[in-house]
Amino acid sequence: MPHKTLRRFFAVASMLVLAIALFACKAQKEGTQEAITIVFKHGKLAGGPEAMRLILSRFEAENPGIKVKDEVLPASTDEQHQFYVINLEARSQEFDVLSMDVIWVEEFARAGWLRPLDEVFPPEERRDFFHGPLSAVTYRDNVYAIPWYIDAGLLYYRKDLLERYSLPVPRTWEELVSTARAIMKEERGLYGFIWQGKQYEGLVCNVMEYMWSRGGGLIGEDGRFNALKKENVEALRFMYDLIHTYRVSPPLVTTAVEETTRHIFGSGRAIFMRNWPYAWNIFEREGSPVKGKVGVTVLPAFSGYRSASTLGGWQLGVNRYSKHPEAAEKLVRYLTSYRVQKEMSIKMGYRPPRRSLYRDEELRKVQPFIVRLYDVFEHARPRPESPFYMMITQVLQPEFSAAITGLKSPEEALRSIQRQVEHILTMEER
Repeated sequence: MPHKTLRRFFAVASMLVLAIALFACKAQKEGTQEAITIVFKHGKLAGGPEAMRLILSRFEAENPGIKVKDEVLPASTDEQHQFYVINLEARSQEFDVLSMDVIWVEEFARAGWLRPLDEVFPPEERRDFFHGPLSAVTYRDNVYAIPWYIDAGLLYYRKDLLERYSLPVPRTWEELVSTARAIMKEERGLYGFIWQGKQYEGLVCNVMEYMWSRGGGLIGEDGRFNALKKENVEALRFMYDLIHTYRVSPPLVTTAVEETTRHIFGSGRAIFMRNWPYAWNIFEREGSPVKGKVGVTVLPAFSGYRSASTLGGWQLGVNRYSKHPEAAEKLVRYLTSYRVQKEMSIKMGYRPPRRSLYRDEELRKVQPFIVRLYDVFEHARPRPESPFYMMITQVLQPEFSAAITGLKSPEEALRSIQRQVEHILTMEER
C-alpha cells in the first residue's frame, strides 16, 4: 500500500475511533445525568407533611428527571409574605414554585416577580374554576397563577346541643346571639361564639363578612373606596357588642387566630365558631371529642340581608427567576389537577376551586356536606382587589382591632381608614 494511501487510512481510522469514543462518552454522560431539582415553597398544610410528600413522590415517578424539594415556610402568612418579598426583590433563584395567598398575586405580578401562565392554564380549562379565585390570579388580562384550593368563611355549630334544646340553626346574627345565650344559660363553662379577632389578616376577613351581611362593604357601587357607610359602622358596633354587651364571645377572641378557635371548638368548649372549611376533617377524625356532633352551614346575615363569606384560598405560581421554569410549570399543573385537588379534599380537608369536583360522586359520598359549599364558594367575595392591598390591610388591621376592643369608636376607626386608604390609592392612579 503506497505511503500516501496508508496515511489517509490511518487518519480516517483515527477520526472514526475518536468519533466512537466521543459518542460513547456522551451516551455515558447522558445515562448518568442527575435529575434536576425544583424547590416548592408553601405554608404548613393540614394532614401533616406525609400527605403532601406522597403527592410529590407520585409526581416524581410520573416525571423522571425531576425531583421536588418540599420546603415549609412559617405558619404566619405575614411572615410568608415577607419572605417572598425579600427574596423575589433580590431575584432569588433558590425556589421555583410558590404558594400565594389570594391577596398577593396582583402585587407580585405588578412587581414582575411571577412567570405568566396563560399558555399553561388555557381559557377552556379556566372555565371550570370558580370566578373569585380566577379573578384573583388575573392581572391586566394575564394569568400569573393557578388556584390550588379555595376558602370561604363558614359557621360551625354543635348540632347535638341545638337538638338537645330544640333550637334551629341560626340564619341571622341576631338569632345566633339569642341561641348562644339560651344554651350558655343551661350549659355552664361553654363559650357561645368564637371567631378570629387578633390584629392580623384573619380579622379583616371576619369584619368584611359582617359588613357585607349588613349591606355595607369598603367598595361603593361606583367602585370607589368608601369605608364611612352607616352599615359598616353598625357591623363594627355589633362585633364589639358580641364581646362586651351580649357576652356570647369571650374577650380572648381579640387575640385568637384560626387554630386557637379550632382547638377551643374541637375540645367541646364552644357552641358556635366561624372558621374555614379545613377544620371539618379534623373534627371528624377518630378520637375527636366532637366527632359526629358538628354541623356546618353558611354564615348568618343581619335581618333582611344576605349571608356573605370572604374569599380565601391559595394559588400556585412560578418564580420569574427560576432556573427550571418548564419543570416548575409541570409541577403547578400537576398540583392543581382534578386528581390532586380531589385527593387534597378527601385526605387533607382542602376544598377544590374546580366546579366539576362538586359533582364527583366519590367526593360527595365521602364528604356529603361539600355539596352545600358550592353556593358559598360561588358567591364568596374578595377583599379589595389592588396591587397595593398589603398596604391597605396594614391600615385596616389596627383600626378594626381598635374598634372591637373599644379603644376607638367604629366611627373614629372608619374615618381613619378612609383618610389613610385614600392616600394609598392615589399611588395606584399614577
